[in-house]
Amino acid sequence: MGSAVSVLVIDDEAIACRRLKAALEKSDYVVDTCESGTEALERLRERAYDVVVTDIRMGDIDGIEVLDAVRRMHPQTKTVLITGYATVELAREALAKGAYDFVAKPFQPKDLRAIIDRAVKGLARPG
Repeated sequence: MGSAVSVLVIDDEAIACRRLKAALEKSDYVVDTCESGTEALERLRERAYDVVVTDIRMGDIDGIEVLDAVRRMHPQTKTVLITGYATVELAREALAKGAYDFVAKPFQPKDLRAIIDRAVKGLARPG
């Protein structure tokens, strides 16, 4: 079996990071969290992840900017955007810019795990 799936969760709400980390680790993903877009970009300069899950509305750098940076730095990484302010226009923009998927809050952790499972099936992984 290949190596564990690495996931970076970015949300400016600490509790959201903790909850998603706990939920995703139940599926044996290796999960790192960041509470700002700036911190996330620093982490992404250091290493690649299989999947990045990012909130769209954050204080410093928004999720669309994170998506753009991920696409530039790690084109193979799948990015899933989450938001409490879902609109059709926002979803369309995110998908047009290369997001793998778009999830409206509130959502069930099992739904996010299913999206990540689908995303990693499309990755070419050594193992």
